[in-house]
Amino acid sequence: MESEPQPRLTDVDRRIWGEELDAFVPERIFDVHTHVYRWQFSGENDSGPLYDLLGNRFPVADWQRLDHCDALLMPGRRVSRLAFGFPFPNCDFEAANRFVAGEAAKDPASAGLALVHPRLAEEDFERQLRDLKLIGLKPYRCYAAGGDPVACRIGDMLPDWQTALAERHGLIVMLHLARRDAIADPQNIADLERLAARHPHVKWILAHCARSYSAWPIERVAARLRGLPNVWFDTSSVCESDAIEALLAAVGPDRVMYGSDDLPVGVLRGKYIAFGYAWAYLSPDNQSLDLSHCNGQMTFTRYEQLRAMRRACQRLGLPRSQVEDIFCNTALRLIEAVRRGAR
Repeated sequence: MESEPQPRLTDVDRRIWGEELDAFVPERIFDVHTHVYRWQFSGENDSGPLYDLLGNRFPVADWQRLDHCDALLMPGRRVSRLAFGFPFPNCDFEAANRFVAGEAAKDPASAGLALVHPRLAEEDFERQLRDLKLIGLKPYRCYAAGGDPVACRIGDMLPDWQTALAERHGLIVMLHLARRDAIADPQNIADLERLAARHPHVKWILAHCARSYSAWPIERVAARLRGLPNVWFDTSSVCESDAIEALLAAVGPDRVMYGSDDLPVGVLRGKYIAFGYAWAYLSPDNQSLDLSHCNGQMTFTRYEQLRAMRRACQRLGLPRSQVEDIFCNTALRLIEAVRRGAR
């Protein structure tokens, strides 16, 4: 086993878990946003910020390491996962997808998605998907046709033949939206409506609350999202309770699922914060605030996300059964539907 630093609990972490989260987080968890990878698949040099974060600190994210992190941060919970590779810009896609398939196979309830880019060879990819028993696709904006990861549209990440393949087999497509206004961008919401209607057997999952780290993007298009029954959402990395509350109110708790964004995001110390029409990651290493007036220790991103989920569920008065659906049952039903080839 490589010797990357493992997360360590502080007194602040223990207090947050014990006082706020232990009674809230159900015993059974299905994490629908998990990265499984090896740094050697990255195609990157052993230098620069990506190496510092992943190659140096977390060079391998396999089932054993994920189990360790979950046992440390959420003791006593049983965790299954929907896993996919880390979107390294120069990724070895075939090696990455084979690794995901092998790791996910260690838990019969878990499953894997294939990391994809628009230039894949169609015939080779469909064979690989079948052989590896992967149940969906994970496009990403850094692979978009045209090379603009900020302004690209869904079709730039996901060409027509990949969407048609997902429709033919009733697969999951996990989308990380681009564009500055995320789901509130007029082109994004229009593209999603068109694709969801044209491909009703695709199970669309919009990562990071449709990449809405605050409430306003969801609120702008709430009625339109409500009308898309084959679109689900994960909560990974979203740390603002108003964003999660807005999503739950917009589409209902039966289409919202827990995700950790590990590794590495969930076990990093910090928080995604929203301000104006923006959001950013605040960590101990990128700020110089004077915190002498309080306990300035930061906890895990995952704990900040779980705190936001708890507050949102409490404010909406969700019963325990719906909390359990968000954390596990909805994902289990969705993955079982894909495996059955349900149409």
